Amino acid sequence: MNAMTAMKQYQRVSVHSEVFEASPHRLIQMLMEGALERTAQARGAIQRERFAEKGELIGKSISIIGGLREPLDHEVGGELSQNLDSLYEYMISRLLEANRGNDIAALDEVSNLLREVKSGWDAIGH
Repeated sequence: MNAMTAMKQYQRVSVHSEVFEASPHRLIQMLMEGALERTAQARGAIQRERFAEKGELIGKSISIIGGLREPLDHEVGGELSQNLDSLYEYMISRLLEANRGNDIAALDEVSNLLREVKSGWDAIGH
């Protein structure tokens, strides 16, 4: 086993352990961190003209944001939940546009929006 393979396996085990032990609040933080990371990686892939990789990474970002939308409870969360749902839907739309047009500005917009939501979430505590 080479060092890179071993490191990737260690990272997977580490992430699985953190997910298993995480509070619901921390899980949402981890999802947001994952979406930010994949979006940044997609940005780099566009810059390096690695378009297949870019598509995979944007697809992962879309899936993660979909995972953030899924548990929203509009009956309990009311207007806040509706607003977050609309914002996540917009982010997904912008990611699709970024994928189609190799649009770094769209990726940056989504990253900025996600950071804004994450900073609010982080301020809540758990």
